[in-house]
Amino acid sequence: MSAKHTPGVSALAIEQALLQRLNPIGLEVIDESHLHAGHAGAASGRHFRVRIRSDRFTGLTRIARHRLVYDAVAELIPQGIHALAIEAETA
Repeated sequence: MSAKHTPGVSALAIEQALLQRLNPIGLEVIDESHLHAGHAGAASGRHFRVRIRSDRFTGLTRIARHRLVYDAVAELIPQGIHALAIEAETA
């Protein structure tokens, strides 16, 4: 029987990507994976919550803000992000 592999993406890696791409005024990345233990997707990746404030979001809809966040972390998603809850606000 093979051991389960836990994907290696971290909250720090997500934070660094967001800092680099969106220059936020406020940023919090929380690993909520422990809240989803036993969930079908838990074996394929981790669950994160992102709370971010950035001037880049000014004048954008909620969907457009979320797209910017997803674009910033796109390279990390295949490394083990199963779910990403986003709270994106203007400064």
